[in-house]
Amino acid sequence: MPREFRVRREQILPATPEQVWHAVTTSEGNLGWLYPMDVEPRLGGAVSRGSATVVAWEPPYRFACRTADQGGFTNVLSYTVEEHGERREHGEHEGGAARLSMGIHWTHTGTVDDGWDTRADAAERHVDFYQHSLAEYLRHFAGRPAAYVKATRPAPPTAPDAFAAVRERLGVPKAATAGDRVKVTLAHLPEEPVEAVVDFTDTAFLGLRTADALYRFYDGTPWNWPIWLGHHLFSTAPDTERATRDWEAWLAEAAP
Repeated sequence: MPREFRVRREQILPATPEQVWHAVTTSEGNLGWLYPMDVEPRLGGAVSRGSATVVAWEPPYRFACRTADQGGFTNVLSYTVEEHGERREHGEHEGGAARLSMGIHWTHTGTVDDGWDTRADAAERHVDFYQHSLAEYLRHFAGRPAAYVKATRPAPPTAPDAFAAVRERLGVPKAATAGDRVKVTLAHLPEEPVEAVVDFTDTAFLGLRTADALYRFYDGTPWNWPIWLGHHLFSTAPDTERATRDWEAWLAEAAP
């Protein structure tokens, strides 16, 4: 019998359906909140991440892509965008809002390995953080060119408080909650502390927003994965290669 896993999330976003569509289906949009992902804009088009194919393409309301069958495993990622509110006379969206439904559907028809439950739990928790980042991008940075910087520790940390050490090195107090303003020291901008807003925080994720970036930190410890980070920089012409090196070195020191 096939084993299935589904995640479905809905959210009201501070943007028109067209802006949401751009954010989830274009290379430029994905760089601002998710990760690099190229989408060929047509039914049957190629999707760069995961060797996927576009299986639904109805701009600006419905998009889905499916990975190729790999040993009996398929994965479908889908987005449905709906109007939220009414259009004004000249086409502007009342309140600038749209409803987004996002779904992930795995199907496995072969032998399910021991890591299935781990990956399923991680997927659910990561989706919540990504969806929050999408709203932050649309609210604060929509339409601005973005660059993506990723750095990962080579192995899971051995210390149980490694992610706390990451927060401490940044300068984020233990008691900080979403909405707090903090002064943080950033690896690629070490000259002086930068003012940031804690926009997301829980035991496995930390999100910081500055005037020109979304900084995202991921603790893989609950799933025996490495700590890693994926930042979205909206500053003019950032040196991403140097920034990646700086953050890799910083992460190695912060969470040995």
